[in-house]
Amino acid sequence: MTITLGCLLGFVAWFLVSYLVAGMYTVGQNERAVKTSFGRAKRLGNRMTLDDPALAETLRPDERERYNYPVLEVIQPGGPYFKWPWERIYKVSVATQTVNMAYDPESPEANQNGTELEAVTKDELNTGIKGQIRYRVGEQNLYAYIFGVKNPIVHVMGYFISVLRERIANFEAPPAAEVEGLSVVSGVSINDLRKNLRDLNEHMDKECSSSAARYGLVLDASLITAIDPPEEVESALAAINTAHNQVSSDISLAQASADQKIVQSKRAVEIETLKAQTEVEPLTALAKQLTDLRRSGPGALALYLRNVRLSLYNQAAQAVLEVRK
Repeated sequence: MTITLGCLLGFVAWFLVSYLVAGMYTVGQNERAVKTSFGRAKRLGNRMTLDDPALAETLRPDERERYNYPVLEVIQPGGPYFKWPWERIYKVSVATQTVNMAYDPESPEANQNGTELEAVTKDELNTGIKGQIRYRVGEQNLYAYIFGVKNPIVHVMGYFISVLRERIANFEAPPAAEVEGLSVVSGVSINDLRKNLRDLNEHMDKECSSSAARYGLVLDASLITAIDPPEEVESALAAINTAHNQVSSDISLAQASADQKIVQSKRAVEIETLKAQTEVEPLTALAKQLTDLRRSGPGALALYLRNVRLSLYNQAAQAVLEVRK
């Protein structure tokens, strides 16, 4: 009887420790968790990820059926929580992480130990690209991250690199402004890439916005910081850039000189116009005055002329009069 009671108490103690105490767990502040019961994750009814317009609009119509995942019940930070032996907890960190864009999760020694990514430009220059990627796990699509693919970051990095290489291989700078009918362009793809890094980064953010719907990873930002040409063409590019800068400087100086001359010409025209108006204004006023005098009566104009002559005689030292015989 004593042995049976001891076995029973031992079994109860083992059960409490193994299944009740060990079933307690917590979720960290930067973590989210989902629970599976007999291998099936707990879901929020029949909701699917494509019911969220923010995720659906990032996918093409032919991709929506393939990347339509169930929405899971997410366990928020806190605890302690309890799970039964047939249940399993999957925890993921939702903190933002930063990696080098040349990082290869499956082969860390690739791309010069994950420090520089190679890509070919449209004029067949093998360039080295440096930069970072910020990403985080999307809470709204944990099914894709945990159960959709084996290693989501591998898929995201592969997708990002393929899009980046395709963009660099076909990149064309926006048309340059025309100055006096001359188009100012460099014609060298690596120069165009360097001058338009912001546009390139924005393009990558836009193209990779579907990663949240595909793999459950949200790309917060991509930041390309450097695009370096091969060493053997660096000096040639420097010479081309110097010549291009000199031409641009000469064109700018010529344009500034032409603008200055135009302004001076406009000012000269304004001054001469004002002078002419100054000379014409008294004559115009006199003509108006004589017209008004003529209208006032037949003798008004003769009296006006007589007064003008008297004023002139008063100012003259000598006067010559015509005598009729």
